Amino acid sequence: MLWEALTLQLGYNATLVAIGATLLGLSAGVTGTFLFLRKRALVSDAISHATLPGVCIAFMVMVALGGEGRNLIGLLIGSALSAWVGLLCMNWLTRRTRLAEDAAIGAILSVFFGFGVVLLTVIQTMGVGRQAGLEGFLLGSTAGMLWADAMVIAFGGAATLALVMLIRRPMMLVAFDPEYAAARGLPVARIDLAMMGLVMAVTVVGLKIVGLILIVALLIIPPVTARFWTERSDRVVLIGGLAGGLAGYLGAALSASAPNLPTGPIIVLVSFAFFAVSLLLAPVRGVLAAVLRHARFQRRVHMRQGLLALAQGQTIYEPLTLRLLRRAGLVRADGVPTDKGKARAAKALRDEKRWELVRADQAHEATAALYDGLRDIETVLTRDQIEEIDRRIGGPQGVTA
Repeated sequence: MLWEALTLQLGYNATLVAIGATLLGLSAGVTGTFLFLRKRALVSDAISHATLPGVCIAFMVMVALGGEGRNLIGLLIGSALSAWVGLLCMNWLTRRTRLAEDAAIGAILSVFFGFGVVLLTVIQTMGVGRQAGLEGFLLGSTAGMLWADAMVIAFGGAATLALVMLIRRPMMLVAFDPEYAAARGLPVARIDLAMMGLVMAVTVVGLKIVGLILIVALLIIPPVTARFWTERSDRVVLIGGLAGGLAGYLGAALSASAPNLPTGPIIVLVSFAFFAVSLLLAPVRGVLAAVLRHARFQRRVHMRQGLLALAQGQTIYEPLTLRLLRRAGLVRADGVPTDKGKARAAKALRDEKRWELVRADQAHEATAALYDGLRDIETVLTRDQIEEIDRRIGGPQGVTA
């Protein structure tokens, strides 16, 4: 079943959902990257919760006009208008009052969502048969998705992605340095509003698949996942989009291959699985890489201290230090240094004296700032500089390992 779902052979509805979820994840991952880099991740939470009143009001208006209350285009238009009002209210509170942005987000999120829940309750008591499934916009519902619904979601996701690509450069500049962007004449406030508008568009498009509560995860988790793998902003955008699209595709396939598994939550869980793998295994910023770096640092410290102890004729009692020295062929099993160990120990002691002189000399102030007790002096000074220091120290010159 899973293989058939992955290869889009599980049926018409499953194929529609997979394509729509993939495009939604791709656009959400790319759009959310700018929000994440701008350090405004919680804004997406306020926007998503602000869509609920619009969904309910749009349903009530369409029913009052004798139309189909669950028409997806009408509901998306209503949610977009409601989210836009919420976004404008949040910006007004942030700019015109003394409220911090997080307080404004909390106010808009709670008020709009509370109002939406009240309207949803009213709709449930209206006595019309067309409200069934309306609560699916909270957590998403893909059962019975029609071709028209899938086209709306796919077109909306693709259009949002195209707009992001069109204005990605000014958004990236504002995300990293709004003061510099303003100095270059860019309209920072308008770009911020455009960024929020794109987030709103992704939120509205994703209501049918993941719902207004879980769309926040699809906007934030893929960019955070991407950040573990690269230091370059353009690659964060690319990896974030790929992570979001793949999470949407795999989540939809898993949901379709098992009975009664909700699509939206499964997509979010797959996205979190990518995050967890990145957190643990990313080559530079991952937990495993940090543990390995710390272990390498510890080994270097033990080696350095062991060599200095050998040079000064001290007995080494630390088991790890002895083990590392024996493994490197610097001491014998009884702890007596080998010829190679004696040479390395003499070099280590000589380097300590060299560093001591460098740190006392104001002419080498910049070089002295690099001293950490482990760095080889040859990596920061030329051979001529080292020979000059050796002459000032006296004794054998040009001692090398």
